[in-house]
Parts: sequence; C-alpha cells; structure tokens
Amino acid sequence: MKILLSELALRGLSSHIARVMAERPFECVSFEQAVALGRRDFDCAFVSRDVTGLSTKHELAPSLKACYQVLDESPNLRWVHIHSAGADRDIYVRLKAKGVQVATSSGANSEVVAQTALAGLLALSRKFPELVHAMHQKKWAPLLGSQLPPDLAGQTAMLVGWGPIAQRVAQFLSMLGLRLKVVRQQAHASNSHPSAAGSSHIEMLTYETFDAALPSTDWVVLMCPLTATTRGLFDARRLALLPNSAGLVNVARGEVVVEKDLIEALQTGNLGSAYLDVFEHEPLPPASPLWSLPNVILTPHSAGFSSGNEARVSQMFLDNLATWAK
Repeated sequence: MKILLSELALRGLSSHIARVMAERPFECVSFEQAVALGRRDFDCAFVSRDVTGLSTKHELAPSLKACYQVLDESPNLRWVHIHSAGADRDIYVRLKAKGVQVATSSGANSEVVAQTALAGLLALSRKFPELVHAMHQKKWAPLLGSQLPPDLAGQTAMLVGWGPIAQRVAQFLSMLGLRLKVVRQQAHASNSHPSAAGSSHIEMLTYETFDAALPSTDWVVLMCPLTATTRGLFDARRLALLPNSAGLVNVARGEVVVEKDLIEALQTGNLGSAYLDVFEHEPLPPASPLWSLPNVILTPHSAGFSSGNEARVSQMFLDNLATWAK
C-alpha cells in the first residue's frame, strides 16, 4: 500500500503508521517527493493542514496546485483523508466523481469553532465593534440611552445546521437563556428536541419551513455545510424577513449568504450586525465594503484554528487508516 502525505506529517506520524499497518507491506511518500519524482502510484492520501497552507479554495499557491495534480493523476487512488470538515473544494468534488472516498475531519475542531461563533455573537451583542472603533479614536463613548445593549436572555437564536458545532453552540446559548430554533434537513416528528443543556426545548425547522420563523429571530448562526440547498440560502428576501436589529454569524461557508445582499442590508440598517469568518471569495478582496462597515467583525476563515487541531486530525486519519487497511 502506497500512502501519500506531507513531509511534516510523515515526520510526525511515521512510527504511528507503522504500528497501524503492522505486518502489511506499505510505503509512505511525501507530496514533495511525489511532485519532484513524478510519482502517481498512490492508494491513499492524507491532506493535512500544512499542505493547503495559506491557500484558499479560490486562490491556490503553485505548490498546492502541484499536490492536487498528484491526486488528480493517481489512477489507483481510492481514499483521501482531509483536514477540513467540508469537502467542497473542486479537487474533492472531482475525486468523489471518480469514485475516490473522501473522508473529512468533521468534529476535530467543532469545540473551537463553537467557541468562536459564541465569541462573535457575544461581541456583537455587547457592541464591541462600536466600542473598538471609539477606542481607536480615543473617544470615551459609554453605551447609554439608545446604545444600551439588550439582554441576551430571552432572545431567540436560529441555528442553521445541526452537526457537532451547532449542538455545542446550542449548549452555550441555552446556558445564556436564549430560545433556540434549529434549521436542518428533517425536523423531528414532535417538532422539538431536548436541548443539550437539558433545561428547555429546541424547535426544529426544515429548510422548507424556516422562513416563517425569521421575523421573530434575533440571531442567525450559520453552521451548515455548503450544498445545493444551502448555497445562497440567505439572500435579500430572507435577510429582509429578519428584524432590523438582528445579527448574523457565519462560520459555515461564504456562499451560504449572498454577499452583495448582506452588504446592502448592513449598509441600509436592515440588518443590525454580522460576524463573518467566511466569504464568497477568499481572501476577501480589499475593495469589499465589508472591511469598513462599523457593525461588522471579520476574521480570515480561522474560526477553527487551534494548536490542538493537528493532533486530533492526525488521530482521525490513523483511526481511519486502521479501518481502511483491513
């Protein structure tokens, strides 16, 4: 069995891979070696975070293009494990179309992303963008009068998606006293589900029925995969259904929101605020109005970054390798 992985991953995992493979013959080859030697005889591959580096799915460094070319041109490739939770990059779509199994690392960074989503919501709720702007101007601007932030307890949050990240966010928000609604592919027959915190109930909605709940929603937190159903899910029509004071948090994929519609809603006051970690095109172009909007927090698709992710993703790969090799 010929296993393809990065030089960095090879250095850290070679002894672990040897234990997993036991008596089964195998050879580990780095992406760097494969590119240099023109090797295309691989059975499986591990695409760790260092392989993609600073590239985004829209703008690829030459080194990453060369790695993807190796994957594309390996006729015996049967399985690829990737560091991300989503597999919507073009290379993975092409591989799956050819029958290659693509395993994601869903759940490896769910705690980190959930914490980041919570941090974004809390920062918007406490009007940190306005406070930071005043700080940079050396302006003493207490939140008084019309600027008083409303209490979070009793507000309603709509969680779009119901994977590990959303379920953890549900725990956090339940503890803070928010009412929760979840949008998922199928609602339970009872249309409710015991919350992760165990103290209340979460109303379950479907993508076909959630529009009616938008006018009573204070927060929308996007944590869904990018699919044909979720692409462009929040457009001008749905954004207009939200209260003017509502906030939007997106730690899913940029394409879940129609960006020009979101910008217009934020500029005109039809949407109160937004925390965005993902964008339709990444990196976000310097000319985007989002950079200068006073009611927006932006981060560079880094909601899931944490020093512990590498070990968790590597362990997922090793566990899957043990199963797959059998």
